[in-house]
Amino acid sequence: MEGKEEDVRVGANKYSEKQPIGTAAQSDDRDYKEPPPAPLFEPGELSSWSFYRAGIAEFMATFLFLYITILTVMGVSRSSNKCATVGIQGIAWAFGGMIFALVYCTAGISGGHINPAVTFGLLLARKLSLTRALFYMVMQCLGAICGAGVVKGFQKTQYEMLGGGANVVAHGYTKGDGLGAEIVGTFVLVYTVFSATDAKRNARDSHVPILAPLPIGFAVFLVHLATIPITGTGINPARSLGAAIIYDKAHAWHDHWIFWVGPFIGAALAALYHQIVIRAIPFRTK
Repeated sequence: MEGKEEDVRVGANKYSEKQPIGTAAQSDDRDYKEPPPAPLFEPGELSSWSFYRAGIAEFMATFLFLYITILTVMGVSRSSNKCATVGIQGIAWAFGGMIFALVYCTAGISGGHINPAVTFGLLLARKLSLTRALFYMVMQCLGAICGAGVVKGFQKTQYEMLGGGANVVAHGYTKGDGLGAEIVGTFVLVYTVFSATDAKRNARDSHVPILAPLPIGFAVFLVHLATIPITGTGINPARSLGAAIIYDKAHAWHDHWIFWVGPFIGAALAALYHQIVIRAIPFRTK
């Protein structure tokens, strides 16, 4: 009993009732270690198998992501009775659920980016080198192209009739509307990625390994619910590029720039907000 009483006493007094706020909270008395900024160029990575293994993991994850999600979109599109399909909610769940599963599977190998916008945001925050970021983006785009290509190979006629899952700005919305939706949607996703993978949070929640993939997948789900009617929801340039290349119709390319510019702006804003406002990293005392 004495041991249990001691545990209770220690647990009750581990954190003081009055916690410091603002810059006072940025002290060296902490139970986690902030990872050092990644170098811009790291030539040594090119001779490491783990570097290429991570790229292959990104390729496979993006391949599976496009395969499952485009099939889901096509299943909804070809039904005359939307009540007989999973509908927009089901499409959103397919995207969010796949991100949850794939981030869980690949986080320990590559970080589970599966999205050039996420990679770009983490690059700006110095979480990975430029060498690795470019390699990830190339592998993500190749995986997306292959994933969409396999779907088209299964059912070419239906694929072309049903739009192939390509992102376009819907009728009734302007290019500005589409760009704004992509910026805000990607901001939500990348901000969630930063928060879920934060070093301080990882130290506190390390005993619950699904906590990082879960909010990331849920953020993807919610953004899709909001923006499918506007752009079909890109927030992932690789996903948009893969579908556009395999579908290969003129209207799929008219607004394609939106699905690169919007996500990259959203990712940059999320990185700046998290690093400067939330974590106040530039204002920490050495």
